[in-house]
Amino acid sequence: MAKILLVEDEVNIASFIERGLQEFDHQVTVAYDGTAGWEIVRQELFDLLVLDVIMPGMTGLQLCRQYRDLYGYASPVLMLTALGTTEDIVAGLDAGADDYLVKPFSFQELQARIHALLRRAKRRPEEPVLQCGELMLEPANHRAVRAGKPIDLTVREYRLLEYLVKNQGNALSRAALLREVWEKEADGDRNTNVVDVYVNYLRSKIDKGFDRKMIRTVTGIGYRVEG
Repeated sequence: MAKILLVEDEVNIASFIERGLQEFDHQVTVAYDGTAGWEIVRQELFDLLVLDVIMPGMTGLQLCRQYRDLYGYASPVLMLTALGTTEDIVAGLDAGADDYLVKPFSFQELQARIHALLRRAKRRPEEPVLQCGELMLEPANHRAVRAGKPIDLTVREYRLLEYLVKNQGNALSRAALLREVWEKEADGDRNTNVVDVYVNYLRSKIDKGFDRKMIRTVTGIGYRVEG
């Protein structure tokens, strides 16, 4: 079973594909235009995206490009279109698609393509995405995203945030953070100040502009992250 996002503006085609995939025990989320699909992928992770090319609001090509910019290539993308020229296929692949299926098609062919894409994706080295509430981290490429907003982090900032997220909900001392992130032992309060400095850097990037603050101070101990 896979979690699949289907973005298709033709309701009858979307319903046909959705029912067929559900018969194979896939969990299917449907959007009927590119803009709605984009709002969904900003909030949820999927094992596979199936995108129509020509749609109102945002085309499948635009959605695919933005998805790749946000999440990289962890999940495969299958494009559906009535445009079957070589130029159209190349455009889809250049946008970041893994495969391209020309309408009209049989459901058996669609299922075979999806099965092949999911099988190949499983063979890739696993770099599980870390999630804490609306914050997602991609260890494979050191990317951070909160509520669909990419966050630009330095290597040290990312390492600190990753450790906090891996231990989300737990109060972590400054000495522990210094040891795990900087690989240094604490010497009183003198060299733990660097932890406070970097936590402030993270707060300015992770929490700025959001009502809910994820990085909390634990009085007398240190810090914790809450989703």
